[in-house]
Amino acid sequence: MAEGHALVRECLARNRPGHYQLMAAINAVHTEAAVAADTDWRQIASLYSQLYAVLPTPVVALNRAIAVAELDGPGVGLALLETLELTGYHPWHAARADLLRRLGRTDEARAAYDAAIATSGNVAERAWLVGRRDSL
Repeated sequence: MAEGHALVRECLARNRPGHYQLMAAINAVHTEAAVAADTDWRQIASLYSQLYAVLPTPVVALNRAIAVAELDGPGVGLALLETLELTGYHPWHAARADLLRRLGRTDEARAAYDAAIATSGNVAERAWLVGRRDSL
């Protein structure tokens, strides 16, 4: 991992990074944290902003919104997330459900989990989402 992190830092310092370098940098920041709570969300959000500048897709914007939610709170992240047109994409519903849950908006969270379950094609993922929904 240390060698990979060094390569990412070298690449970022050498030139204007492309989307692969930025994705590698995001991954490197995630792997530096021993537990999720130790993640440098400021750096993750900044890297997603840079990634969006070179790869302006709704999925990149979704990932940035999640990072911003970790940094600035679930209300801020939810506001960003709800501007995206990803209603057919189950990770959007799952992220929305989690942010609503964190805001204490249980009925809306339950409905969002139901939408995530309905749009997911992965049995294990659906089971995890059902568990999250049922814990509300």
